[in-house]
Amino acid sequence: MSGRTEKLYILSLLSGWVIIFFVVFPIINTFAWTNYELVIEAMKDPQILRVIFRSMRTATITTGITALFAVPFAYYVVRHDFKYKKFVESIIDIPMVMPHTVAGIALLTVLSPKSFFGRFLVANGIEVLGTEIAIVIAMAFVSLPLMFDAAKEAFKWIPPRLENVSRSLGASHWSTFVRITLPLASKDLISGMIITWARAISEFGAVIMLAYHPMIAPTLIYERYTTYGMTYAVPVTVILLILSLLIFVILRLVSVNRFRRGV
Repeated sequence: MSGRTEKLYILSLLSGWVIIFFVVFPIINTFAWTNYELVIEAMKDPQILRVIFRSMRTATITTGITALFAVPFAYYVVRHDFKYKKFVESIIDIPMVMPHTVAGIALLTVLSPKSFFGRFLVANGIEVLGTEIAIVIAMAFVSLPLMFDAAKEAFKWIPPRLENVSRSLGASHWSTFVRITLPLASKDLISGMIITWARAISEFGAVIMLAYHPMIAPTLIYERYTTYGMTYAVPVTVILLILSLLIFVILRLVSVNRFRRGV
């Protein structure tokens, strides 16, 4: 029995190494591939820096907006049973299974000046297509399900009796949510925000349909690749990788520290 178990563990470990290699090797090889003189040159290019920081800014705005709407609705869904609940949850997850160019086209049918809503925007002098607003809309559409699902999982693990005790002692529902529920869910919510941010900053297909300009980093990388080839696309990729990894690690550390302090 133990021999069979050990063989299973060995197989599991080998599977893990294959997965780690599959994820890590392309990243490491990207750093090995690039010409670091071109990386330094790219880091001094104002256009590249503007594009990268635009990507980070719009991804951050997207994360804030998705959290603002997804967190309270996820709380409602977890705490209530209602007709067609599973259907509603499935609807929210639809963007996760849509090809990203299809998502972009779907959004374009709403925002295009040929649509009713698009004509309304134009008539009121509101410009969306080809702006950062369009970028945020595209990012939010594809990343919202991740924030919603993360928030659902966070609230599922919090016993309703804790909230009931708080309310029985005179606290309002809002006060209980802010002082009890959110702190208990904060670790998973922060993890969800990190994943949402990462998903938003990496979006390309939906964004390019709504706003080729102003460019974000994935669009710039694509343009450089199609125009100049790998030589000039990889340095921008390396810069974005470094910044994304740094922010990802910092946010993870903040999340872990908050959890250890019991915040």
